[in-house]
Amino acid sequence: MTGPLDGGRGGRGDGDDGRDEVRGAPRIPSPRSAADDLEPPLTPPLPPADAPVEPAPAPSHAVLKSLLGAWALSACSAEETAAVETHLGDCAPCAEEALRLRDAVGLLHTDRDLDLDPLLRFRVLENCLGRRPARIPVPAWASPYDAETARLDALLRDIGDSEWHAPVRLKWFEGEQQVTRRTTVAGVIGHLMSVDGLVAGALGLDDPLGSDAPRAPAERTEAFWDTSGLPPTRTVREPWREQSHTLIRTVSFAGRSVVELSVSYGEFALPLRDSLLDRAFECWMHAGDIADAVDYPYEPPSGAHLNRMIDLAARLLPAALAERRRAGLAGPARQLVAAGAPGRSLHLEVEGSGGGNWYIALDSPAAVASPDQSVAQVALDGVEFCRLVAGHVSPEEAAAGQDGDREAIRDVLFAAASLSRL
Repeated sequence: MTGPLDGGRGGRGDGDDGRDEVRGAPRIPSPRSAADDLEPPLTPPLPPADAPVEPAPAPSHAVLKSLLGAWALSACSAEETAAVETHLGDCAPCAEEALRLRDAVGLLHTDRDLDLDPLLRFRVLENCLGRRPARIPVPAWASPYDAETARLDALLRDIGDSEWHAPVRLKWFEGEQQVTRRTTVAGVIGHLMSVDGLVAGALGLDDPLGSDAPRAPAERTEAFWDTSGLPPTRTVREPWREQSHTLIRTVSFAGRSVVELSVSYGEFALPLRDSLLDRAFECWMHAGDIADAVDYPYEPPSGAHLNRMIDLAARLLPAALAERRRAGLAGPARQLVAAGAPGRSLHLEVEGSGGGNWYIALDSPAAVASPDQSVAQVALDGVEFCRLVAGHVSPEEAAAGQDGDREAIRDVLFAAASLSRL
């Protein structure tokens, strides 16, 4: 007999378990059978404890690129930070984007701590240029200036507002004596910008002090300090930074057309390539002065750049020695020779990174220094020699080893110190 609840099916059929069912109502699942409990679990078993662990796959380029913003904000985990910074050494586009993001973050935060590595910007730039040359590459002779201004800029980005007023004592030699001038961190940057303006003028760019500014570096610096009114503050960083970037862009686009230019410093002049090398040297030395004033770690330039700075100083020494001789501050010439002929020389042995061997003509700038005519030898560490040339150490303290003509050694060491200036 059919009832109203069985849908007129009239009893149990195939597949029917005999239970009544309301049409359209959900079926109630039957209880699990004992056999169901014997089925394997859905989660695979753990591997044995001694099984080898497969290394996690390296993040893809897209993933690492998406992390650049978090990396710039220092919001990545330690593993993500390591992966991103490894990637920046291999991928030039990501390295350039990382620098832009880091600079943007720097504009958002005025109070910065000293936790960031001041060499990070330099390392990223170095890797970028070394692995993937830029479309308009920086000339090799301008690369020391590019590197040293970038390193100094990274240091300045990390210091606080109050540290821009930290006292800095500049040192150089005049005659036989070391002289000093007291200023601030901001004052040092104003000094660098003022003297870099001479290079800008030689390239046809705007001089930050104007076309009527003096040519001598010391006079230019004093003029800047006198006309700036209030003591310089961190606002001097941006014009200095923009000027250095403009110099690099200009020589990079101009190429060989500017190589023959010279830069006048009043009483002397240097070829443009030597002038930019001189500016790189002074940038490094004054960055060290600033780092000392704010208790910040700062390393010497790369060995290749340091070697070129030492070579410039060695090439300038014969003329500096002759100038001191005319002023009565050095011994008389002992063996005058014709221009281009070999003459008495001093063997300058510079040790350490960037070191090498140079021979300095003693009696005439036009003579050819010859190993066969060497009458004395001086051995110095590379950084210590540069500190001597910058006037940061006295000639008596600089030489690690001396042999031969004592008068020649003294004259050359004091000539090296005389290369320094404000």
